[in-house]
Amino acid sequence: MKGFQEQEVTSVIEIDRKVCKGCDSCKSFCPADAIQGKYGAVHSIDSEKCISCGQCLVNCPFGAPKDKVDVVDKVIEQLKNKKITVVGTMAPSVRVAIGEEFGMEPGSLVTEKLYGALKQAGFKILDTNFTADQTIMEEGMELIAKIRHFALGEPSEHHLGPLPQFTSCCPAWVRYAELNYPELLPNMSSAKSPMMMAGALGKTYGAKEVWKVNPEDMFMVGIMPCTAKKFEASRPEFTSAARYWQTQGRSGSYPDIDVVLTTRDLARLFKKLNIDFKSVPEFTDQDNPLAQYSGAGTIFGNTGGVMEAALRTAYFVITGKELDVLEFQPVRGLKGVKEASVTMKDVKTGKEVTLKVAVAHGIKTNVKPLLDEAKAGKSPYHFIEVMNCPGGCVNGGGQPINPMGTSWLDKAKAVLPWS
Repeated sequence: MKGFQEQEVTSVIEIDRKVCKGCDSCKSFCPADAIQGKYGAVHSIDSEKCISCGQCLVNCPFGAPKDKVDVVDKVIEQLKNKKITVVGTMAPSVRVAIGEEFGMEPGSLVTEKLYGALKQAGFKILDTNFTADQTIMEEGMELIAKIRHFALGEPSEHHLGPLPQFTSCCPAWVRYAELNYPELLPNMSSAKSPMMMAGALGKTYGAKEVWKVNPEDMFMVGIMPCTAKKFEASRPEFTSAARYWQTQGRSGSYPDIDVVLTTRDLARLFKKLNIDFKSVPEFTDQDNPLAQYSGAGTIFGNTGGVMEAALRTAYFVITGKELDVLEFQPVRGLKGVKEASVTMKDVKTGKEVTLKVAVAHGIKTNVKPLLDEAKAGKSPYHFIEVMNCPGGCVNGGGQPINPMGTSWLDKAKAVLPWS
């Protein structure tokens, strides 16, 4: 299909024609103008424009958009196969949302219960927070190299992309840029997302040193708040582990991440396996090196989290000192576009540089002006964090919609006279 690489999932979300009322609610939330159909008529999704973010799905009052890629039974089948090592890598936003699917207070942090339920289901754990920390080191050092080269005049040993540098964690944002702003792709950080780093790490170091299994006998499951991650995992370039092992004399071709479960998918998996999430014993997996992480990885799920972690890294490497602010407030909060400046003195040269950054979430309303500015060569920023979903990954298309069903309408059916 036009616009897709071979092997890529071409459609993650579809609209149920029997449920759609043609109310245009989905259109108002779609950042890519991918919804087709006149008001009052049944709508459909143009897969050539869709970025798989799922905002139509979580905001439709009638629950018409559906997740088309259902792999819950496939994961259960692999969990039952004693020859396969199934590894779950879960994003930070999942652990503050999965409890909602089991009647717990929204926003409850249930990391140890999630670990316990995954263990009971048969998963090994590679926490995505661990690879979020890796992402910060990669993305942060890439930014530092550009600052030292472009702002401080230090020679570069290799090619550097232009400024401003954009974050590359959000697959919906990356897809949006590919489709609408290809001129800005050189500005994108070269770092993979934490999920894709986890896939490659799990099937190389994890296979050899942690679980001591053949990488071909591993099944890596991304556990994400995001429907676009299902598209990302299908991209043919993400086979780093297989390519590495080929250089070591092993044959075989396989993806770094085999499948992705959203938070809602994971809840259905637990229910199918009769795992009582609320009463499951807590588990910390303290002896697992791939389940260790810092606060930098933890805040990735909120808008501004990636930026704050990268800023702290850049500040420390350039100045040799920690940023002496507990919470860097200018990049926090739910304002659509946030900006900040941090002046730092390079410990190597003694020169000062003021790093200017911006944080934007919600492509439809907030991001486009920043992109147009960068495209015109007029951006005042060195680094821009972009997340498609309002508030960041915590409001991703794979998160719980409400504890009772697929939309607020399900709650109302019991009390509305016309239901």
